[in-house]
Amino acid sequence: MNKEDTYKAHVVVLAYHGQGHINPMVQFSKRLAAKGLRITITTTLSNTKAMEDASDSIKFESIYDDCSGGGVAGPGGFKGFLDRFEAIGSTNLIEIIQKFKDSEKPVKCLIYDANIPWASKVAAELGIAKAAFFTQSCAFVAFCYPMHCDLSGVTPSVPFLSMPGLPELRLPNLPSFGPETGHYPPIIRYILSQFDNSEKADWVLFNSFYKLEEEVINWMSTLWPVRTIGPTLPSKYVDNRVKDDNDYGFNIHKPNTEGCMKWLDSKEIGSVVYAAFGSAASLSAEQTAELAKALLNCDKNFLWVVKPSDETKLPSNFKDGSSDKGLVIKWCPQLAVLAHNAVGCFISHCGWNSTMEAISLGVPVVAMPQFLDQMTNAHFVEHVWEVGIEPKTDGMGFTTSDEIQTCILKVMQGQRGVEIKKNVARWRALAREAIEEGGSSDKCIDEIIAQLSAEH
Repeated sequence: MNKEDTYKAHVVVLAYHGQGHINPMVQFSKRLAAKGLRITITTTLSNTKAMEDASDSIKFESIYDDCSGGGVAGPGGFKGFLDRFEAIGSTNLIEIIQKFKDSEKPVKCLIYDANIPWASKVAAELGIAKAAFFTQSCAFVAFCYPMHCDLSGVTPSVPFLSMPGLPELRLPNLPSFGPETGHYPPIIRYILSQFDNSEKADWVLFNSFYKLEEEVINWMSTLWPVRTIGPTLPSKYVDNRVKDDNDYGFNIHKPNTEGCMKWLDSKEIGSVVYAAFGSAASLSAEQTAELAKALLNCDKNFLWVVKPSDETKLPSNFKDGSSDKGLVIKWCPQLAVLAHNAVGCFISHCGWNSTMEAISLGVPVVAMPQFLDQMTNAHFVEHVWEVGIEPKTDGMGFTTSDEIQTCILKVMQGQRGVEIKKNVARWRALAREAIEEGGSSDKCIDEIIAQLSAEH
């Protein structure tokens, strides 16, 4: 039988650029493909080139040449890139979907990153099902909802969810994001544009799982058709049900896998502090110096990922002075590191993917959020899920080496650390339960597939 005849339905996935956005969407796509769907992932050319070997079961198509057409560093900065991506990408996406119109497997659904504001309009124009995929936590989206209602003049149909104690947002430095007009900064207005996508969607998908954000999900389900489909980690690290799925398949830098794993293999169980701040967040030179001092002084082995763009912020002679107890590398295979039994603590910016990885792999967190949803995630890490500690900061988000060191030691060897380890082990088991056969996330995925597979 021809493989084409065996597909249950054809779905096009529209992925945003950037590692933190594309990884969860590709992982979700792999799971859909393993359950019998035909998947075409559309994204920028740079992403397509990087992802070509991610999975045999998925086809990648570029809808915008950001290599020669101007990426984020092109004319007009970030805003210019977004405008070009919309103008060219939307036209090319429509063409790709339409070319399957009269085939055996026409496209039934567009699954789009909610961060792409024009996506639902394309699906509506083509008359296909719409699924908005949020790459942030349910809690952060709930936190933003009152701002959306205020900005758009929408009267909320349900009372806002009360989330006492949440910190104020810090904004990233994005000078090219557009003019500073109106009550909300451009970056916030851009984030709030996601709500247009959620309010028009047939499904609103979250890389989370029901028990992790139960109260928020119950509230949000009164607004939209919410479905939790996470954790979207490679199957090897959760349920092992997707064949040969042991890596995301996408890295902005080449990871130093062999050197990194060999170094970890030489260390005792639970003895290593792993520090990494993702693909987008960066510490200031002053904060980098404080973290360096904390790592040197805390009498623990450490593995620190310092991106090439951040290397000049390291104190002079730091690498020489730390060589006996620390390894500083440009990039590493984060999942393999977190899964290694030598790692006892993760100093993280608390981006949502890193947070989900820590929870799903059972690693306690020292939370050092830098901006936006990281602030909300860090709050939940310490105060709701109780899987880590956030060092105290001043009004600008700066924290001292002594404070960082204290938090590392609390997590790794104090009584608080014993409780944190217990909690994170419990959440790890619940994350696996959600994605395993018959779990809450697995059921949501099967329900979506069943509806798409039904003959119309």
